[in-house]
Amino acid sequence: VGRQLRSRVVEKKSFGNSGNISTRAIDRYAYAHDASHFLLVPEAVVIAKDSKDVARLLAGCSESDIPITFRSGGTSLSGQAVSDSVLVDVRRNFRQIEVLDLGRKVRVQPGATLRQVNQKLAKYGRKLGPDPASEVACTIGGVIANNSSGMSCGTTTNTYKTLHSMVVVLPNGWVFDTSVPDSDAYMQYHQPDLYRGLLSLRDRIRSNSSSINIVRKQFSMKNTMGYGLNSFLDYDSATEILAHLVIGSEGTLGFVAEAVFNTVPSYKFASTGLFIFKNLYAANEALPALVETGAAAIELMDAASLRVGKNIGSPPREIKDLVVGDQAALLIEYQGPTGEELSELCSQALDRFERLGLTHQGFLTTDQERRDGLWHLRKGLYATVAQARPSGTTALLEDVAVPVESLAQTCVELNVLFNKYRYENSVIFGHAKDGNIHFMLTDSFADAEPLERYALFTEDMVDLILGHSGSLKAEHGTGRVMAPYVRRQFGDELYSVMVEIKHLLDPGNILSPGVIISDDAKSHLRNIKTAPTIEPEVDRCVECGYCEPVCPSRDLTLTPRQRIVVRRAIRTAELNGDRGLVGELERDYTYSAVETCAVDGMCETSCPVSINTGDLIKRLRADSHKSWEMRTWTTLAKNWAIATRVASSALSISSSVPAGPLQRANQFGRSIIGEESLPLWSSDLPKGGKSRRTKTNPKAPQAVYIPACVNSMFAPAQSGTGVQSALESICARVGIELLVPASIDSLCCGTPWNSKGLPPGGQIIGKKLLSTLREATNNGQLPVICDASSCTEGIVNLLRKEEDSNQAEIRVIDAVEFVSSNVLDRLPNHRRLSSLTLHPTCSSTRLGINSTLSKIASHVAEVVHIPDDWGCCAFAGDRGMLHPELTASATQGQAREVIAFDDVAHASCNRTCELGMARAIGRPYRHLLELLEEVTRA
Repeated sequence: VGRQLRSRVVEKKSFGNSGNISTRAIDRYAYAHDASHFLLVPEAVVIAKDSKDVARLLAGCSESDIPITFRSGGTSLSGQAVSDSVLVDVRRNFRQIEVLDLGRKVRVQPGATLRQVNQKLAKYGRKLGPDPASEVACTIGGVIANNSSGMSCGTTTNTYKTLHSMVVVLPNGWVFDTSVPDSDAYMQYHQPDLYRGLLSLRDRIRSNSSSINIVRKQFSMKNTMGYGLNSFLDYDSATEILAHLVIGSEGTLGFVAEAVFNTVPSYKFASTGLFIFKNLYAANEALPALVETGAAAIELMDAASLRVGKNIGSPPREIKDLVVGDQAALLIEYQGPTGEELSELCSQALDRFERLGLTHQGFLTTDQERRDGLWHLRKGLYATVAQARPSGTTALLEDVAVPVESLAQTCVELNVLFNKYRYENSVIFGHAKDGNIHFMLTDSFADAEPLERYALFTEDMVDLILGHSGSLKAEHGTGRVMAPYVRRQFGDELYSVMVEIKHLLDPGNILSPGVIISDDAKSHLRNIKTAPTIEPEVDRCVECGYCEPVCPSRDLTLTPRQRIVVRRAIRTAELNGDRGLVGELERDYTYSAVETCAVDGMCETSCPVSINTGDLIKRLRADSHKSWEMRTWTTLAKNWAIATRVASSALSISSSVPAGPLQRANQFGRSIIGEESLPLWSSDLPKGGKSRRTKTNPKAPQAVYIPACVNSMFAPAQSGTGVQSALESICARVGIELLVPASIDSLCCGTPWNSKGLPPGGQIIGKKLLSTLREATNNGQLPVICDASSCTEGIVNLLRKEEDSNQAEIRVIDAVEFVSSNVLDRLPNHRRLSSLTLHPTCSSTRLGINSTLSKIASHVAEVVHIPDDWGCCAFAGDRGMLHPELTASATQGQAREVIAFDDVAHASCNRTCELGMARAIGRPYRHLLELLEEVTRA
């Protein structure tokens, strides 16, 4: 059946122009995994180009009865974004954002993330209404498909309430824009059966008082079970009913090509606090009084959540030293349009708090860093808790809602069920203000016993929630996990209406069959994902997908999550004895995962459990190297001064050689030595740089300066003097002396060896640098500064690995940070450039100095632009010369923004990143400190 389906997909004429179609194993398994606990492997993956492409694809699938599922961010938790047929990626080519009416509205395509949209709206003081915890990664497509809500929006500013219009593609290929004038007449003329059917269902519900009462009650709380039947009561026109039925339909009724939302105010003033209660019941009992205080968000965390939260990198001080027993906590936030209104709101709330029986008197803070820490605890809770599960087990996150007054008793009864069915590590957390809680179960689900136990637990849980007049799904969508229980929650009459809706819009049942509407009473027990133990660097991954939007290779090959899940697929195939699948996956993994990974660590900055997938890739590279490569790079480490001069000379010579013959010779060399060993020469590469040695012999140095070796390989852009000369000049102007070690030309931070997976050479060059630093700083008496952010990070990491405690005392800071703290305010008044584009880097992000970059940039130019779509350029040392397609893919979105800015200068803080961005826009990038030196020069 699988082979026949693949054949039909590839050979069908209607698929001929439908973007990129792949049946490669690595693509099918990479896309098989989302954040849910279900696993279905698609037979084909399609990268759709545009809405017309989707329309042709849908028409072809309808004609051939081929099931199809749309996938965007893959953060859904109920199994609605997986398929064993055709899976369509509608994220890659659907990311356009257009702000309308001074931010009061915004037009968005489904592939844009919630965070990206809010970044565009921030300058107008607006934001989208939905605010789910996964905002860093969840896309508008998923927000619409699941009727997302979140922390603060409740049922008042969720997706359903803030939609203005949409363009939807129906399963028959018909494209409908609900914003056009006389849209009902248009539907009546072109789709008469759909028009009549929608109005007939509207009248059917409105004529039944029991149906009206059930719908009103169900949708008075957060509810994503079944279809949005409230559409038939809230709207009269067929167009508006259709649009609002599609919201929350989880891709089973049509594809939303774009949507226009009404935005909401984004208050600048907020105050947040974490308040500890003696137990879960006491925290929930306090909810009615807290809701009355006007809190924007009230987030619940039980004792198990607090125990896990204590183990994150920097836990909030409220729980850092807390001895957790049975306590529970409420994270409470107040928001206001002005500081005065916020202060008044908080003052009234604190008076109420004193009567709530807190075990620890909490407090509200407006400090942004502390507020971010509290929200980091809450937003990363799912993944943080899930990563603590035993290796080889799967995490299931459920999501229910009950009336607020029933929440305390519901939590008590849920804990009884956890004990009854031996779910020992279960946690309860969620949006208590709305009576909406999440709870997590972990088990192996590898054999019949855990599946049977889970089945019995689910039946009891369903009875519990419905017994409290609740909803079995509040915001995660029905999916596959609750499809068997839609009828039980809504009753036979309203369930039959839902079946009719599905048949009316998707008569062939090709859109995500088994999602929402299912005749299979055990669908929630089938295709549950197993997680075999894999490499320790990534084994704790919960496949949430938070890492994907920041990955530079996401539009070229694989994302960090996909690199990990393919490793799991390989391991599963090994356990099953499927050597053919193992070979096919491993063959394509080399390029897609290993060679095109920038190992930039950006994935770790978004990962709630701090996984750096680059650590795995470095080890895999180390395992793949031939002995001659290891020996070559070890020799280079021992003779780095010679190596850098040879590289510099080669670049200088190549700049005077005709491009044609040089390119042919270079290509021939790469074919012999290998594309992973010999960089690709291109005419945009600069000449070679100069030696880092300096004649200065400071008498009272204030810092040890390690100029990056990359600046000696590549000459400065244009006619600039280079960052070393610039830094030494501006420091001299304010009387700061810098010590450059005499052996500087032989020193390197070791990043080239570490990123390539060449530990022997890395250890040699690392020891050489550490020895020099120990002597030059007088065992840490002086700080160490470096002028390339990636090299600064490399030295920091080198010292962190060093076991000698004396080495840990050496303080390393980036040159940008040193100038900001010691030089900037001492420079004389000076001119500024009219405008500047600033490119933060992956390493400046990991070092936490992006705000410092912006500060210095504001001293360089009157107007500073940081592209909304900025990200790692993926030049990654020499990666951009080994695989230029990686840098081209990583920078294409940012390049469009930068070119539109048309600024007079462009700056960054790392030479290779400057090369990558210069290649992307065709204009030079320079180190920010070079520009600072020029504008402050007398």
